[in-house]
Amino acid sequence: MKPKQLLLTGILSVSTLAAPAGAQTLSNATFVNGIAIPGSTLDLSVGTAVDRRVGFFSDIYYDPNRNEWWGLSDRGPGGGTISYETRVQRFTIDIQPTTGAVSNFQIAETIKFTNGGNAMNGLAPTPANVLGNSFDPEGFVINPANGNLLVSDEYGPSLYEFDRTGTLVRQFTTPANLLPKVGVNLNYNALAPNGSSPQLTSGRESNRGMEGLAISPDGRYAYGILQNGTIQDGYNPTSATRGVYTRIVKYDMVTGQAVGQYAYQLDSSAQGRGISSIIALGNDKFLVLERNNRGVGIGATLNTADKRVYQIDLTVATDVTNTSLPATGSFVGAVTKNPSIAIDLDANTLLALGNKSPEKWEGLAIGPQLANGKYFLLAGTDNDYSVTQNGSGTQFDVYLRFTDADPYATRVEVPIGTAGPVGYELLPGVLHSYTANITGYVAPVPEPSTALFGLSILGLAVGRRRRRA
Repeated sequence: MKPKQLLLTGILSVSTLAAPAGAQTLSNATFVNGIAIPGSTLDLSVGTAVDRRVGFFSDIYYDPNRNEWWGLSDRGPGGGTISYETRVQRFTIDIQPTTGAVSNFQIAETIKFTNGGNAMNGLAPTPANVLGNSFDPEGFVINPANGNLLVSDEYGPSLYEFDRTGTLVRQFTTPANLLPKVGVNLNYNALAPNGSSPQLTSGRESNRGMEGLAISPDGRYAYGILQNGTIQDGYNPTSATRGVYTRIVKYDMVTGQAVGQYAYQLDSSAQGRGISSIIALGNDKFLVLERNNRGVGIGATLNTADKRVYQIDLTVATDVTNTSLPATGSFVGAVTKNPSIAIDLDANTLLALGNKSPEKWEGLAIGPQLANGKYFLLAGTDNDYSVTQNGSGTQFDVYLRFTDADPYATRVEVPIGTAGPVGYELLPGVLHSYTANITGYVAPVPEPSTALFGLSILGLAVGRRRRRA
């Protein structure tokens, strides 16, 4: 057994906790290494191998108050057509304390989401105008005030709070302009206008709802971000193209109500761009992960992958709750977006994937501070459980050969749960580690039980805690 790798960081000073507005800046992000986690990896729940297959990282979160890593899976294989009890994985990793090199991913706990004893299920809403317990989790943070789990959802789009057992304790109020509607009627399954029927006329676009979630360091506000803008934000029904603006929604953690919406401008170089993650650097400063739908994935074309992390500032942004956003062009009052790429996620690749960029970079988290003073960051991919389906809803496992020029073009599809041919693999989950300087970074305030004279104790042993056999 190899020795445990530990990292201890000191107690934050008062000046760090009270970093002045405008102080948070990320710079000099550097790729360290990456690991590919087999697509056949199972979680710690009970059931069939297919049901327990990990969907990996729709989001990643590091809780410094408990020294815990979390990886959120989404609604399960089948795109909402297969019953799947949604869940989150608490995991452990080894972090080299000086370089930030990562290794040895292990699942420590699997928590399923429930409401009144019933599973929060990945199945699409039925009937279409009733959300019920349908759940497509995409964003994840820990409420620093009580340790509860906050999860954003694409179906609603919704924001929920669960206790540490996964039991629903609160649902935040979804702003009216985000609710998916056909005319005046709710329809959670309708698509954006593209020749299909019924067609959404307002609200979030199908499968592009509340994709990312952040919590302000003081624990007062949660920030959800839509993958793309609402139908009324520049969607063109003739060309079936989206506008370049999406929305960041600010929720009051006390009242559960949205208290503001802010316009974020995506890069407009390619259709298919969207937001995957948002994380807080301070109370008004954030990192946003923006990507296109190219790369090695289940159903994606290879082409040119483009996955970027930007730094943004909400200080001077204006509330656009009652404003429809334009399809193109500048918008006075949008969030301030630093045009420089903070992290280029597809600039480095792994041999395990044939040195090709994965399609779905969706998770991003700031971890502990390393011995050299830099911060550790972890990015992860969603692999769609390496499952696809045909027009009638029949599911297939997708096996890829990563030595091929375009692995998806030469894929092999077999009945779900069936072994693939020699030399082919299920799509793995991928983790990349980075280090960066973050000036004035403000981590989430500790829970009351871990507070010490108003100071925050961070990053106790960052080693992997082994489960008892």
